[in-house]
Amino acid sequence: MIATASQGYEEFRTELVLMYFVTLDSRTGDLLRLGMTPFKIKRFQLVRVDPQDALWLAEVLTREGSSMGTYVVVKEENRLELI
Repeated sequence: MIATASQGYEEFRTELVLMYFVTLDSRTGDLLRLGMTPFKIKRFQLVRVDPQDALWLAEVLTREGSSMGTYVVVKEENRLELI
């Protein structure tokens, strides 16, 4: 479930979910890359999100990660990547 606050009201987008693709350094365990593929749940099926939903997710994740110095960008086919 992805949530965001807007002007004091919480907006929940329970239909949006993320599949994570993690690449770690095998020697140190450090995170090398975090890719995410967003999906929307429709009629009990996962379908790829449209560009607007991918951008919304990237903005929410960037806002939430800003205190840690990270941001999320939208890549090809609406995939997300942590930078």
